[in-house]
Amino acid sequence: MSVENIKVPDLGDASEVEVIELLVSVGQSVEENDSLLVLESDKAAMEIPAPMAGVVKSISVNLGDQVSSGSEMLSLEVAEAKQTAASEPKKVEQSAAAAEIEEEAAETIATSSKTGTEASPSASSHTVEVPDLGTDDEVEIIEVHIKPSDSVAIDDVLITLESDKAAMDVPAPFAGVIESLLVAVGDKVKTGTAIAKMLATAPEPEKKSAKPAEAAPPPKTVSQPAESPAIGNTQPPGIQPKSGSKVYAGPAVRKLARELGVDLQLVSGSGAKSRIVKEDIHSFVKNRINAPVGQSVSVSSVPDIDFSQFGEIEQQPRSKLHRLTATNMHRNWASIPHVAQFNEVDVTDLEDFRADLKVEAERKGVKLTFMPFLLKACAKALLEYPQFNVSLHSSGEYVIQKKYIHIGMAVATAAGLVVPVIRNVDQKTIWQLAAEVIELSDKAKSRKLSAAEMQGACFTISSLGAIGGTGFIPIINAPEVAILGVAKTDIKAVYIDGVFVPRKVLPITLSYDHKAVNGVDGGLFATYLGKLLADVRHLAL
Repeated sequence: MSVENIKVPDLGDASEVEVIELLVSVGQSVEENDSLLVLESDKAAMEIPAPMAGVVKSISVNLGDQVSSGSEMLSLEVAEAKQTAASEPKKVEQSAAAAEIEEEAAETIATSSKTGTEASPSASSHTVEVPDLGTDDEVEIIEVHIKPSDSVAIDDVLITLESDKAAMDVPAPFAGVIESLLVAVGDKVKTGTAIAKMLATAPEPEKKSAKPAEAAPPPKTVSQPAESPAIGNTQPPGIQPKSGSKVYAGPAVRKLARELGVDLQLVSGSGAKSRIVKEDIHSFVKNRINAPVGQSVSVSSVPDIDFSQFGEIEQQPRSKLHRLTATNMHRNWASIPHVAQFNEVDVTDLEDFRADLKVEAERKGVKLTFMPFLLKACAKALLEYPQFNVSLHSSGEYVIQKKYIHIGMAVATAAGLVVPVIRNVDQKTIWQLAAEVIELSDKAKSRKLSAAEMQGACFTISSLGAIGGTGFIPIINAPEVAILGVAKTDIKAVYIDGVFVPRKVLPITLSYDHKAVNGVDGGLFATYLGKLLADVRHLAL
């Protein structure tokens, strides 16, 4: 037996490349051409194969190291008979998977170039594509507003898309005439899908993005807190790693799996010879995210019945929004231990104050409803009791304390319930909140809300005051830990200074997650909220 030092082969034009994955460990037996590690340059990733069979005795590199041709990687203990001159550095061709990555990179660059050239004013015809949706998911076309030979102006609506949460119009990026339609109602499209061919009647401006003009969230890092298990490390019953089996995946797939925290041993490959491809990783992550914890989430476990035996029936399909709401509500109710705190708040003075502001509201052109005061009071209560402004980590080991106050308000629409979010409520005046409430409510009812306008809430208000009722228990909108239900204001006799006097009383219900919030805190929060609403002067303190 002898020990051979294995070095990085000839990398061609690449000077220094990064070690992004170690595929072997000390003491492991490898066969000739088994992958040892993965290197990544600016253009592609490449697996380095073993030039001979042997046992790994030592490893000379670590993740993140920069290496070049001839750098020592590791040492192998090999049998004398199998010793070859392969220990000398030699040029190794990239694997088929690495070549695919280069092709993908080239295609991406070509696509980018194509996007730029197609927008050239000198071109007679342009392909109009779906703008950036902020997601790679497919969405459905629910309406087409154009037909061949139509003339359209810039920003005219071409088609309407619908995701699970909202509908969105796609505008014309320039003025022109529709040559041909490339999509139809019901088609599934995503960012970059071709919509139509257009003849430009004016120079085409830069492409617009459907993404809201808002700061993008910071990119996810590969590392995770020690308490946070990777997606692939938590197996539900019946799913176990493929013990002892080899994983066949290219460098790009392995890198994607690392970034998403996926254990490739748990992923079934759909490629040739069970090779794992990117689509397998995405499907695995999507299934894990949508899978419930510990039980199956079905909207109803009641067996189906043939109701036609009792009389005439009609089967009516539910909208995507109704189905999604039902699934989320069932999951939240089943997984969160709800506690409901009931209070009645004397809002007589607040209602009188709101009536006094009617003339000023008309002058400002703002409709002053009760909601802005609710929002302001809830924001102040969240500042006073920050334990309600948290989300539980899935591990249960810690909570995420939020330093911002964004509050959602439930709005009923013809398509279903949506919850637009008002941001930084604590930093806005009653008049600013009043204007934003009307704006978001109108957008919700006309299905013009963007995905960003329905994300990031710390707390939710669900008001049924206009409908009636003496109270209800709202379901918490996870990952929030509390929600306020508001019923209809009623006039009641209240005993004050020895006599009963008529007062306007508002029933409220605070639902909170008992995993995150104690009962005492729930009582204190609801009492403090009632104090703020009973005397509006406290909102100014």
